[in-house]
Amino acid sequence: MNYMIRRLQSHEIPAALALTWEVFLQYEAPEYPEEGVQTFRAYLDDTEKTASMRYYGAFDGETLIGTICTREPQHIGGFFVKGAYHRQGIGRALFDAMKADYATQEFTVNSSPYAVEAYRRLGFEPTDTEQLADGIRFTPMRYRR
Repeated sequence: MNYMIRRLQSHEIPAALALTWEVFLQYEAPEYPEEGVQTFRAYLDDTEKTASMRYYGAFDGETLIGTICTREPQHIGGFFVKGAYHRQGIGRALFDAMKADYATQEFTVNSSPYAVEAYRRLGFEPTDTEQLADGIRFTPMRYRR
């Protein structure tokens, strides 16, 4: 793997949100009712919320191919890699780059059904059973080292 992983600058956030929506539609939306799709779109459109997050990106040359973002205290608010790049270690590299910026190695996430196994491979464990809120299906998970 020879991809660049780095923290994104504010002017790159719209590209990260566009990638998030693209991958969501492909892999997550088919599992969600219309309410969940609309809830997720509203989440991406909430500029106050998205501006408060810390974003990281994976690049193939100049092309953004993956992104992870966190919000306080240490919650993953989005983690998406383009399908053509799945299972190449990009998600792990993004997660490792993000973790390096935190002294305390404890993170939470509300994992979509599609991503539960990916989070397990990164060391996350479920803290509850699958939930449904505003049409969004998720499993609360925690990483602690």
